[in-house]
Amino acid sequence: MSPEETAIGRYYDENILAYELERLERHSPVEFLMTLRALSRWLPGTAGVAVDIGVGSGAYAAWLAARGFRLHLVDISIKLLEATAERLKREGHGSRISGCHHLSATELSTLPDACADVLLALGPLYHLRQSDDRRKAIREFTRVLRPDGLLFAAGINRMAFLRDAFRYSPEKGARLHERCLKFLQDGQLDPDIAPPIGFAHLTTAVEFDALFVGAFERIALWGLESLTSPAQEKLTELSPEDREAWLDIVERTAPLPDALGYADHFLYVGRRKSA
Repeated sequence: MSPEETAIGRYYDENILAYELERLERHSPVEFLMTLRALSRWLPGTAGVAVDIGVGSGAYAAWLAARGFRLHLVDISIKLLEATAERLKREGHGSRISGCHHLSATELSTLPDACADVLLALGPLYHLRQSDDRRKAIREFTRVLRPDGLLFAAGINRMAFLRDAFRYSPEKGARLHERCLKFLQDGQLDPDIAPPIGFAHLTTAVEFDALFVGAFERIALWGLESLTSPAQEKLTELSPEDREAWLDIVERTAPLPDALGYADHFLYVGRRKSA
């Protein structure tokens, strides 16, 4: 694990563990429920082995475990790994844990070749700032997945950071002008400019899609929150009927270029090529 990744893991452990454990369900309901819709649509009908890299709150791991998947949990944050394992045990799914791995996505050394039917990478790619490291991660995803295995991977939209910088700190425009222009070109963030996320690489839809070319056959590329960005927390205020109606609209629009430009996150769904 690189010094930068060690720092990221420590940052999650020491500063944002509590927030991360409630982020999806409370603060990002559209991101969460749309990802679950994608998993529901494309996962195989029979349970198998899933690798969850960047476990976060354990919400996706718990969903997979409840559907019979055996799980390898991977994260650079020891405390998030522990919290996810504790959640699965608390919810009666402890027997579904095949392993907990304190590893980088770039070197999944304790996972054997072709061991997984499904791989979730819903966090690690936007913490790998160097293109070589992102490519290493893709090679590891390919190695660990069985032929025709499914990948669900997330990236953060570069424009979302600039949108929120204007939304929350417009008075810093002159001071951040040069850094924002540089960020627009390279997508690189660090704790000085973006303390909540720290070291990160934010992407564009075109760049993110291109990352998987060659190793994966694209099934879908969604602008995950689509038209609900940046007001997705309103979903928690709605009746079940209204909530599902809006999620249907989000799903219809998510593949559109306009939605990709507007969303906070991209979700890539791909199938590992056989050769």
